[in-house]
Amino acid sequence: MELFLKNRTILLGVTGSIAAYKAADLASRLTKAGASVDVVLTEAALKFISPLTFSSLTGRKAYTTQDVWGDGEHVLHIALARRADLLLIAPATANTLSALAAGQADTLLTMAALAATCPLVFAPAMDAGMYEHAATQANVDTLVSRGAYLIEPAEGRMASGLIGRGRMVEPEEIVGHVRLVLGRDGDLAGRSVLVTAGGTREPIDPVRAVTNRSSGKQGYALAQAALDRGATVTLITAPTSLTPPIGARVLHVERAAEMQVAVLEEAKSADVLVMAAAVSDFRPASSAEQKIKKNGSSLQIDLKPTEDILKAVAALRKNTGFPAVVVGFAAESQDLLKNARVKLEEKELDLIAANDISRTDAGFAVDTNQVTLLNNKGAEELPLQTKAEAASDILDRVVELLPGSKTDEL
Repeated sequence: MELFLKNRTILLGVTGSIAAYKAADLASRLTKAGASVDVVLTEAALKFISPLTFSSLTGRKAYTTQDVWGDGEHVLHIALARRADLLLIAPATANTLSALAAGQADTLLTMAALAATCPLVFAPAMDAGMYEHAATQANVDTLVSRGAYLIEPAEGRMASGLIGRGRMVEPEEIVGHVRLVLGRDGDLAGRSVLVTAGGTREPIDPVRAVTNRSSGKQGYALAQAALDRGATVTLITAPTSLTPPIGARVLHVERAAEMQVAVLEEAKSADVLVMAAAVSDFRPASSAEQKIKKNGSSLQIDLKPTEDILKAVAALRKNTGFPAVVVGFAAESQDLLKNARVKLEEKELDLIAANDISRTDAGFAVDTNQVTLLNNKGAEELPLQTKAEAASDILDRVVELLPGSKTDEL
């Protein structure tokens, strides 16, 4: 399991909305991600969900305003606020937003919010029309102007039956925003990272294509890992079934030629390019405009090479100096290190991640990977691990290679 919130403490405020049931799922996800989650419920929230639900999911006591007057922690709202790395209010009702904007301190949650020095993230939830009301918008603007981070609500059907904007977004999306906020001061803050992912498709006819078995998981994991470190991330993705990480700018392409155009344009201003996409090496010499019908006879397809994107990037670097660091991937079924070393040198890469696609526990369509990292100084074999862990290890090496890094200055 990817414990990307390990050693983090999240103070989760739950207010009086039917969306409180989503907060239980949110608390569970944050806990499974490694966070210590302290939950504070308002009196209105207790009408929808109980503290026992949250304590069962987090393994920690869930608090209400009544606990202020108990014999627990000394000055409870201060203790909760000071140990939190992030204050997340989800759902955040219109009344709570008004109280926060006005600086009220009449509940344990609003008291803790006033005492907190960590980032404040809030996910509004209210019925149709309430979020759009000028008073609510003024309160949202006030909080954002003070540095709070807004997770805009979604549009949809409300509990009242009305349709409009005000639905709290799903817990998985909220976790993505939490990662984005907690990572913004990371070791790639101020850097732009360009990542490619997925397997390109070269059409044979309107329904068939030359492609490969790449799921895009490693590329998406690299994009998420770069966001976790504070980078500005652009993800150029071939078709996949994956959901892009929150905070990434996403460009969708299908063919190798389209990916090359996008990569060369975006690479002009990128500090780092990680070419994790599995680009088809060949395309049909021509693509049929209509579906080719099966008629009992064999079909021959003339193939020609696709664009060599990394060679084009090497030429760009010579002219512009960007990207400062380029990482390639070598998916091989034989002579892994030999073929990877040739690619490293021919494409003028700073680093290449080589993996054996003949393994069933690494490479295409699985959640684990085992890569060997090569540069001009040697090779480093990483253990079999999740693709998220592999992504983190790769970016550790990227940070060391970037101009201005501590390693670069030695």
